[in-house]
Amino acid sequence: MKRDTYPGLPRPKARVLLAVAPDARRFRAWVGPEAPEWGAAIAFPDLQRIVMQGRSAGSDAGDPVSVFRHELAHLALHEYLGDLPPRWFDEGYAGWAAGEWGRDESLATNVALLLGGMPTLDSLEAGFYEGSRTAEQSYALAFRAVSDLASLDPERGLTLFFRYWKETGRFDAAVRSAYGMTGDAFEALWRTRTRRRYGALALVANLSLATAIFSVAFLPLWIARRRRDKRRLEALRAADEVAEREERESALAALLGAPDEPPEERSIST
Repeated sequence: MKRDTYPGLPRPKARVLLAVAPDARRFRAWVGPEAPEWGAAIAFPDLQRIVMQGRSAGSDAGDPVSVFRHELAHLALHEYLGDLPPRWFDEGYAGWAAGEWGRDESLATNVALLLGGMPTLDSLEAGFYEGSRTAEQSYALAFRAVSDLASLDPERGLTLFFRYWKETGRFDAAVRSAYGMTGDAFEALWRTRTRRRYGALALVANLSLATAIFSVAFLPLWIARRRRDKRRLEALRAADEVAEREERESALAALLGAPDEPPEERSIST
């Protein structure tokens, strides 16, 4: 591959077996019943194996090159750190290494972020198994956590952090040594950044959606009201025209006056 290295990690050395399933039935059989239904590819770090959907994959499977790099990142991370990374970091790092910046879009519609509904890093684990929408949010939040962690050292990113994590076997100790802050402090920073960055966007998006739904629901009523008001206005205008015409005729008749009556005949005696 042209991009055969991964941020912060040494170049992987293990060989990888890639299995491309010819159809959906074969894919489900190869990945097993525990794999999520929406998955486009699954990595098996202990076996150094990746199973991907083939040409029969739906449009929601994503770019196969990006998907493949995502799964390779899982293997590279496992090769260096073994089982140390929790699920949220494993998924977040794979998405970040694969450049899946589009995951942020799902956060821009989650108004719960603005209302203080940010999960903890540990609670992200359950979200990967609670349906495609919840999983999508968990992937996006994990992506942001890894991205924010790497941004703490603009020059070396995750390099020192990975080294300390491998040496100590503890996430918190690695964060302290690499970035000079506790794991809890980083988590608080991540939650604050994410809520500030996406909470307002989510509110605007949801208000826009609510406005659109309101407009669609009440547009027929508004049109009917406008038509009724238009007919009523036309009737009033017609009545006003009749009244004005009658007033003009009455005023003209008064101005001209009625015809003179003949004078009475009088007898004059002489």
